[in-house]
Order: sequence, then C-alpha cells, then structure tokens
Amino acid sequence: MSVEERIQAALEGVRPHLQQDGGDVELVRYDADSHVAEVRFTGACKGCAMSAMTLRAGIERAIRLAVEEIRRVEAVS
Repeated sequence: MSVEERIQAALEGVRPHLQQDGGDVELVRYDADSHVAEVRFTGACKGCAMSAMTLRAGIERAIRLAVEEIRRVEAVS
C-alpha cells in the first residue's frame, strides 16, 4: 500500500466518530519531502472549537500509528 492509501485507511478508522457529530475529514495531500499530511475538516467539524484537539489527539495519532513515515498532520482550509 502507498503512503496515501495507508493514510486513507487510518482516516477510515476515525471517520465514524466524526460523522456521529455531523463532521468528517479528508486527506488533501501528502508531502513526501517533509512527511506532512494535510487534512481538511468538513461538515460540523469545520470551525468546531474542539477541532484542534481532535486533530492532535485523534486524527494525527491514528495516522502516525498507521504510517511511520508521517512526522506531522496539519489541518488546512
């Protein structure tokens, strides 16, 4: 599996939790040079006060556990 495919698989694991609250997350891009994954919150997660904590404690953690190449996950608009 490619890095992008493994990131997508990790997102599938957290997606149900986000969708329960009317939100979601999508992979925007993976930068192989810096090993940074960029994700975008959608739905109720977009602009949510808890999105920063969700990003670090949920999404980034899941992605970094599944994809050892990842150094950081950033939210983009």
